[in-house]
Amino acid sequence: MIGGGIAGLTTAYLLSSQGRSVVLIEALDALGGGETGRTTAHFMPPDDRYFEIEKSFGADGARMVARSFQAATDLVEEIARREAPECEFERLEGYLYCLPGQDPQDLQRELESALRAGVAVERLPQAPGLAFDTGPCIRFAHQAQFHPLRYLAGLARACVRQGVRLHCGTRAVDIQGTAEVQVVTTLRGQIRARAVVVATNTPFNDRVVMHTKQSGYRTYVVGMEVPRGAVPRILLWDTGEPYYYVRLASAAADSATDTLIVGGKDHKVGQDSRPERRWDDIERWVRERFPMAGDVTHRWSGQVMEPADPVAFFGRNPNDEGDVFIITGDSGTGMTHCTAGAMAVSDMIMGRANPWADLYDPARKMTHGLGEFVKEQANTLAQYKDLVTGGDVDDVDHIRPGEGAVVRRGVSKLAIYRDDASMLHVRSAICTHLGCVVAWNASEKSWDCPCHASRFSIEGEVLHGPAGSPLPEAKLDVPPD
Repeated sequence: MIGGGIAGLTTAYLLSSQGRSVVLIEALDALGGGETGRTTAHFMPPDDRYFEIEKSFGADGARMVARSFQAATDLVEEIARREAPECEFERLEGYLYCLPGQDPQDLQRELESALRAGVAVERLPQAPGLAFDTGPCIRFAHQAQFHPLRYLAGLARACVRQGVRLHCGTRAVDIQGTAEVQVVTTLRGQIRARAVVVATNTPFNDRVVMHTKQSGYRTYVVGMEVPRGAVPRILLWDTGEPYYYVRLASAAADSATDTLIVGGKDHKVGQDSRPERRWDDIERWVRERFPMAGDVTHRWSGQVMEPADPVAFFGRNPNDEGDVFIITGDSGTGMTHCTAGAMAVSDMIMGRANPWADLYDPARKMTHGLGEFVKEQANTLAQYKDLVTGGDVDDVDHIRPGEGAVVRRGVSKLAIYRDDASMLHVRSAICTHLGCVVAWNASEKSWDCPCHASRFSIEGEVLHGPAGSPLPEAKLDVPPD
């Protein structure tokens, strides 16, 4: 198992509970250190709407998605009760409402498609208990939320009890194998296994194929204090593009406040020069609708992988020989998709049929999302123009302490960060995945690839794939053009 988030640990838990010998490796120093630790942990309907899924995959496909979401949420509830009672799992009602100026018929289309898919939904004149009028909305029954890292801690304890060997700080860099055995090469040695599951948000072992089928987006979250009881315990999201999503988290039992968690303002990775402004936009949106909101207590961002058609990818990795599986394409509903993926992949490894495996097959053609596929590929190709343009600044003296910029030196492009002591940290600006020029992310102090969503630290280390190797160290002694 490669990846110590929800997908990897859930798969390890399911397989080890059935007697399989499991080793799980995580590149970072702690489990949940990747995107699982950044999720807002909503269990809600598909990000891309049931009517879009029905249009692409038919009514049967939409029903299968609904069943997989329900089964995944039920499994998390069962695991939470048994292994992680402290994770605050709770069932909630979710409400989807239409923004002013958007087509209200989208709500009706979603209602009708969800009903055909067997989802418990109803149309209401407005979401209840809020300080603002949402207008007509759809109520989705039996949704959920939890504390993701407390859940992950319970999963990890159960995995260890069932014999899973966990190794953090162990980055996988390659997978080679046959129909009988896979060899995973890590920076600490090799592991031989009958089957390998790559659960790293986006697969590092596939250089091209899967990265043409999905795109990485950054999403932004703000936590704000609200008086306890002032906001109903519901899930809320709108029909915007991108949309806002809202949930409530409770503080200690004796606290007078709750935390209102609001996310949104998504954009493609590496394609916003000032992403920190998006937190300000979210805060402004909250204060306009929740006038009781107090201080901002939290700000963070995360990364989601958007498939070109409306459903995720889990199953055998295309073009690999033998049992190499991937779980990716979370599309903003990672807790549900990752759990459904773990269930499907576990069934495949155990030799059982899984009812939704064909629908989510990573090898499927992008005929259903062809328009989105073409648009995303055009966007990606356009980023390569940065190879021949100038840098962000003409001279390194223009880089302020705590900031980074791409600088051209001769035929090279350099990613240069100036720390608070005014020391320069210089790396190649060429992404080690497929050669795109990285961009500075001021909100995360990272170098982000606008082509396929790899991310690197100021020292060049990989923070997020598909890149498998760091940005090489570089020197400034090349004269400028």
